[in-house]
Order: sequence, then structure tokens, then C-alpha cells
Amino acid sequence: MYRKMVEIRKFETHVWDVYTRGLMPGLAHLYIGEEGVAVGACAALRDDDYITSTHRGHGHCIAKGARLEGMMAEIMGKEAGYCRGKGGSMHIADMSVGNLGANGIVGGSFGIATGAALSAKQRKTDQVAVCFFGDGAANQGILLETANMAVIWDLPVIYLCENNQYGEHTPFESVTGVEEIVDRAKGFGMEGERVDGSDSLAVHEVISRAVDRARGGGGPTFVEAITYRFHGHHVGDGAEYRTKDEQAWWMENKDPIQLLGIEMIKAKIATEAQLQEIQSQVEDEVVAAVEYAREAPYPAPEQAFEDVYS
Repeated sequence: MYRKMVEIRKFETHVWDVYTRGLMPGLAHLYIGEEGVAVGACAALRDDDYITSTHRGHGHCIAKGARLEGMMAEIMGKEAGYCRGKGGSMHIADMSVGNLGANGIVGGSFGIATGAALSAKQRKTDQVAVCFFGDGAANQGILLETANMAVIWDLPVIYLCENNQYGEHTPFESVTGVEEIVDRAKGFGMEGERVDGSDSLAVHEVISRAVDRARGGGGPTFVEAITYRFHGHHVGDGAEYRTKDEQAWWMENKDPIQLLGIEMIKAKIATEAQLQEIQSQVEDEVVAAVEYAREAPYPAPEQAFEDVYS
């Protein structure tokens, strides 16, 4: 889990660099600061379990098992990417490990995750689906429709709200009628839990319980993970709508990588030197992924007519 969080942090740091160097089209929405949610959750899942992601999806993809080279190639629009360079930053998918895709539509994954859970139930497998979404998407109407279906049909789905405090530039309190988003679970008729998203072990514990419930036929769970994005909404956002003091407090007190590292050293699972070695190894791996993607070819123009539905 520590290594996987470092992979996400290093990857996102280099995505920022790739963007500023003009090596990628479009924008990227960085997951830095929220790593504890994706890693804590995905560590509780099997390869054949499903996840659906968001526009801020790189962390989910890596946590579920995506290769760094394929992800970076996709972000740069190269044919070696997971979607042959056609999806880009906001639409990476990897069906081989159950990642049904990032999604540029706010709330766009509710139906996909619920449908995947319905499929698993109809096929009588014990697979589960985890739907990652943000506090902004929590106000989309499709959440009510899909959550209601999941409850009445006892579907094996977990709705995991990553409350990073802001829907783009707006504090979630300004546009949300409840103080805690998880309170809506009672209205849906499902189990609900709130967890510190900076504590990857706590997230893992909560999601593990929800997974056990879903596999056992106990139906869906709604989880609100309290987290924070250390940077702006996207790589071009200076985040002037929040104070420097607020940002500094979260970075100093709620860094999920630092918190897990402290716990590992305290429990004598690892030494500081070992953790630093992981940091160095991962840095080299991400740099190699950047070079791999930079040198990879773009898709041929005629591929614009492939991989589409008619």
C-alpha cells in the first residue's frame, strides 16, 4: 500500500511536468493528497472486482493495477496507451483488472458501477463494484436512481464518495444540504460509514467490511471518505479560492503517504531507509514511463474511424 501510494504521487508529479512541457493534450486533474482513499479501497478488492473512476482518475487506475507506461502513454495521446491514445487523461480504462474507466462526466459512473454489480448478481459471481465519485457528483440526480435500484435489488456495489472539500472551485458546504454527505445513506436505505481518507488503513478496514457485506448478499454500502486535493482542480488552476493556511494544514497533517510511513516505522514493519529506497525506486520507474511514452508513436490518422460504435 505504501509503494502504491508513492507510485500515484510520483506519477502525478511527473504528469504536472509533462503538462508544463507541452507533451500532453488537454488538462489533467491531479490526485495528489487523496492517495489513501484509492489505495486503501483497492487493496480490499480482487483483480476481477470492478471499479469506476472519475475525471480525477489516475490514482484509482494505478491502485487497481494499471501499468505506469500504458497510463503515461495514454495521457500523451500515444497508441501504446490503454485506449490507444484516444481516451487521454480523463478516460483511461483497463478491463484486465476490472477498471471500467475514468469518466469526464461528473456523476457519469453511477450507472456503470451499478450495472456492473447487477451483472455480477445475475451471473451469480461474488464480484463487487466500487464507484468512486466526488462531493460535487454527490448532488447529481442519477445517484438517487442508481442507489435506489441497488438497495431494492441488494446489489454488490459500494458508493465511495471522495469528499475533497471542493466541487471544482466551490466549497461542498455551499451546495450540499447536509453537513455530512454520508447522512444520505439512511435516506437511500443502505448502510453508511464515514472515514478519514488520509488514513489508508482506516479506509481499507471500512471498505473491507463493505466488500464482505456485498459478497455475502448484504447489498450496497455508502462510504464518505474525508480527503483533500493538495493542488488545484486541474493543472492550470491556482486554487485562489482557498487559503494558503488551509492548504498547508492538510499537507502537513494529513499527507496519507507520510501517515502510513510513520505507522510502518512505529510498528517496525519498515525503516526510514527502506521507505526512502521505495521512493527512489518508484521515481526511476516513473521517469522510465515518461520516456517510454515520449518515444512511443501517435496513432495513425485512419484509426480515428476505429473503436467507435455506429
